[in-house]
Amino acid sequence: MSLIYKIATKPSEFEQILKLNYRTFVEEIPQHEVNNSGTLIDKFHDENTYIICMKEEQVIGMICVRSNRPFSLDGKIGEVEKHLPVVVENPCEIRLLAVNPEYRNGRAFLGLAQALIRYCLKLGYDAALISGTTREQKLYGQMGFQPFAYLTGDENAAFQPMYLTKATFDEGIAGRILKDQVNFLPGPATISESVKTALAASPYSHRSKGFETLLHVVQKKLTTLANAKYVQILHGTGTLANDVVAGQLSLLPGKGLILVNGEFGERLVNHAERFDLDFEVIATAWGSPFQEEHITEAMSNGTYNWLWAVHCETSTGVLNDIDMLKNICQSYNVQLSLDCISSLGAVPLNLDGVLFASGVSGKALASYSGLSFVFHNVEVNPNKSIPRYLDLGAYSAAGSIPYSQSSNLVTALAEALKRYDFRDEEYEIINKRYHTIRNGVEEAGLTILSDTRNSASTIMTVLLPEEINAKELGDNLYLNGYNFHYESSYLNERNWMQISCINDVEEKDIRKMLAILRGLCNADREPSVT
Repeated sequence: MSLIYKIATKPSEFEQILKLNYRTFVEEIPQHEVNNSGTLIDKFHDENTYIICMKEEQVIGMICVRSNRPFSLDGKIGEVEKHLPVVVENPCEIRLLAVNPEYRNGRAFLGLAQALIRYCLKLGYDAALISGTTREQKLYGQMGFQPFAYLTGDENAAFQPMYLTKATFDEGIAGRILKDQVNFLPGPATISESVKTALAASPYSHRSKGFETLLHVVQKKLTTLANAKYVQILHGTGTLANDVVAGQLSLLPGKGLILVNGEFGERLVNHAERFDLDFEVIATAWGSPFQEEHITEAMSNGTYNWLWAVHCETSTGVLNDIDMLKNICQSYNVQLSLDCISSLGAVPLNLDGVLFASGVSGKALASYSGLSFVFHNVEVNPNKSIPRYLDLGAYSAAGSIPYSQSSNLVTALAEALKRYDFRDEEYEIINKRYHTIRNGVEEAGLTILSDTRNSASTIMTVLLPEEINAKELGDNLYLNGYNFHYESSYLNERNWMQISCINDVEEKDIRKMLAILRGLCNADREPSVT
């Protein structure tokens, strides 16, 4: 079974920590007095964050972090910054590194070091300080710790002040074997080496013929991918693209209808409100698809001239039915617009019959964030009633180059789009990955919000039981090397966690992640200690 790294929160974990602390720093290293309890409570116990290594339900190793000053090391050598050979702005103190003797084969130590560096980087610490026993100097060196100042303690228990930075960690054995985080985020995407190389090329003028040619190639690939007549490429996020769509909707006569079944549908409402559009809303429960009868009933009175909806509702994992929406809009002569930010490049997409649609470079297309797209199937003209940067017609009139643009971002996108020369294979890979992960998550006893009939293969929303805190679980998965989506406010409010399937992840890494997930979920479910 895999070793699992996590933040200690359970009473049973703290009981084992106190016993391991005693065995290490009383019985093995005579730093503290013997007592009858067989436990040792650290003087900073209430301030410590304990990162522990577990095998099944047994705590076999630990290391703790605290950032409150003064550090214990301050009390031994004075202000530590005066002794350090490097400048640090936000240090933390590392204490109580201990591993059960039977597991001191290096694996647990190195795993704790890797979990530690992930934790420190996540919290923004730029240096970790430790008083390392002289008995384990080689081990500390393998972890990347470097000595500074002078020895403290006595002949029975001598300690060397040491520091660890990201640079020294990378130079140690633990850093050299540390893999990048395995990415299960909906964005930013995992970037291939060829796309990284393309971004790093020397920039050139957006007014050059070479850039114009490159942009037209990218536009052709995008319109082919989405089956749309035109696309304009914008420098900004999906929020910009949806603002541009809202600007175009403001030019249409009559009232609109916005469909909502998640966070990003609600954001479309906000876009519309900011443009003072005349519209009404049909809201469906989060996790449920749009209901044809509800939309048809609303349309039957002839009130609406346009409809705006999200194709893949990222917040819930629901894939709304484009064909159904197209058919309804065609029947009632209503113009359809779509947010396709999370579906473009992840599922087959046919925008024929769609007036406007938004997309981005940084999700399933697996390029860098910073470019967004507005697809359209009718020609558009500039309109001075719309702010210049949001005027889709201004882009169209200028060949999609009305303002300064980054050749690097467009070059990287062009490279990323090459894999869609065989796009059916890409869709099948994502779909297979989705079902592998979904089956594993459900086997771990967790529930997926959307049912399989209405689920997008891009992302799944995991409903966690009350006894499992989404933030704690996400943080612990991060310590083990996995990036999940759990920190957005709409997820925190509902105790949800999300797993995206758009990134290229090897099957062995998926299997290991599922094993870690099961181990964390099956760990002691006592209430957390706050």
